[in-house]
Amino acid sequence: MSDLLQHAFNGLVNGSFYALLALGLAVIFGMLGVVNFAHGAFFMLGAFGAFILLNEAGVSFWIALLVVPLALGVVGMLLERLLVRRLVALDPLYNFLLTFGLTLIFQDLLRMKYGSQPQPYPQPAGLRGTVDLGLFDFPAYQVFVLVFSVLVSVGAWLLLARTRVGMIIRAATERPELTRAMGIDVGRWISPVFGFGIALAALSGVLAAPMRAVSPLMGADLIILVFAVVVIGGLGSIFGSVAAGFLIGMLQALGNVYVPGLATTSVFILMAVVLLWRPAGLFGREETAV
Repeated sequence: MSDLLQHAFNGLVNGSFYALLALGLAVIFGMLGVVNFAHGAFFMLGAFGAFILLNEAGVSFWIALLVVPLALGVVGMLLERLLVRRLVALDPLYNFLLTFGLTLIFQDLLRMKYGSQPQPYPQPAGLRGTVDLGLFDFPAYQVFVLVFSVLVSVGAWLLLARTRVGMIIRAATERPELTRAMGIDVGRWISPVFGFGIALAALSGVLAAPMRAVSPLMGADLIILVFAVVVIGGLGSIFGSVAAGFLIGMLQALGNVYVPGLATTSVFILMAVVLLWRPAGLFGREETAV
C-alpha cells in the first residue's frame, strides 16, 4: 500500500505539469480555436529562462518563478497580435503550421547556443531534503511542485469563476459564439488570454527545470501528451483540463510501474475510449465535439 501511494503521489506531481499546460492550452483553444503546437516550446523556454537567468545573471529560482512566466506571457501576447491573429479567419491548419514552425525555430536557436546535451538545474536550497508524509518520505521539491500547482490551478479557477473578468473569459472560452451574441467584445480579451495560457506553460517549465534536465527538446514529446489530456478533459473545458491532467499523471505513473510497456499507450487508449463514449470529452460540452 505504501508503494502504491508513493507511485500515485509521484503521478500527481507529474500530473501537475500536465494540468498547468492543459489549462493554458484549453483557454487558448476555447477562445481562438487555435491548436497551439508551440505550447510545448514555451514550456521549454520557461525552463531555459530559469536556466539562463541563473547562469548568466545569478538570478535565483524564486525570482525566475515570477519573472519568466510574466516575460513569456508578454511574448505570447505579441505573437498573437503580430502572427496568430492574422490567420485565425483562415483554415485552422495555417495556425497549426505557424505554431509548429515557431516550435522548430525556438528549438534550433537554443540548440545552436547551448547544444542538444541536457543541462542540469539545481533544486532551490530550501527544498533539497525530504518530507515525511506518514507512510513514506517524499522529496521536498516535488511536494512543493504539487502544492504550488494545485494553488495556481485553484487560483486560476477562482479568477475565472468568481470575478466578472474571469466569467467573461470563461464564457468566451467555453461558449464564444454565445458570448459574442450577448454583445460582449470577445476580441479585446484574446491577447491577454493567449498571454495567460503561454504564461502557464512557462510557469510549468520553470517548475520542471529542477526536476528534469533542461533541453531544447524537453517540450517536444510532452505536447502530444498534453493534447491528449485536453481532449480527454473536454475541448475548451477549463475544469476538465486540470482534472484530466492529474488523472493522466497518475495513470502514467502507475502504468510505468505495473505495465511499463503500455504506460504511454494507455493514455491514448483512454482517449479513444472517452471519445467513443463522449466525443466532447469527460467535462466538455457536446457542442464542442467535432
